Amino acid sequence: MENLIRLGAALGIFGIMVSWEAIKPRRVQQVSRRRRWPVNLGFALLNMVLMRFTIGGLAYTSAVVVAEHSYGLLNIWRLSSGFSIIMTLLILDFAIYGQHILMHKWPILWRLHKIHHTDLEFDATTAVRFHPLEIVISMFYKAMCIVLIGGNPEAIVAFEIILNGAATFNHSNVRIPEKVDKILRWLIITPDMHRIHHSAEPIETDSNYGFSIACWDRLCKTYTAEPKQAQTMMPIGLNAYRKQEELGFMRCLLIPFKSAANRRG
Repeated sequence: MENLIRLGAALGIFGIMVSWEAIKPRRVQQVSRRRRWPVNLGFALLNMVLMRFTIGGLAYTSAVVVAEHSYGLLNIWRLSSGFSIIMTLLILDFAIYGQHILMHKWPILWRLHKIHHTDLEFDATTAVRFHPLEIVISMFYKAMCIVLIGGNPEAIVAFEIILNGAATFNHSNVRIPEKVDKILRWLIITPDMHRIHHSAEPIETDSNYGFSIACWDRLCKTYTAEPKQAQTMMPIGLNAYRKQEELGFMRCLLIPFKSAANRRG
């Protein structure tokens, strides 16, 4: 049931954002969907199948086990159910922020994560462009965090939906009025805020790591308010990977295993 809820929410949010992109796009894309989407959706399908038949339910199962045995900090402190849910969501959100920084700073993890950044455009499908090994590592990381904090099972279901929904939203090529965006980004990660993280400018790539709650980047001094170039003009992707014909599905899948894969470009 948990998997069905997550899948239904993911497909619904994706449909909304893709429709919004078609009606009010933020940027005119230079690389067509026809060339990019098979790669991005190919990763989405591969990762979905991989998780379905391996460790896809590990996060929720971990939460159920720790709840049954009262493991983890939140269970030791015997918090109310409502407060436990709120704390689980907040702590996991910060944990994913920290994981994202590690993915950029630790060379062996960057080899995997850079696949996400090789997309030469930025839209809802970019949110699912992840190497399967990164997905596996991320799941074990989340499970470890859940065991340590004693994550609430109900909160884990909500968190997984929020994680997917927020990623789809903040990777979308949608136009939001500037005044509205400036207000929203005090609370949540907006597409304009996260797009800066996908800039080809290295100093901008190494900023705006948050995925849902906007405060972590400001508190941890990793926030960039505006890119050097305008949002509609700045190049997306990595400087070392500028040719779409070299970014096919199989080539991207093998990038982490090439000798130059840890380059920051």
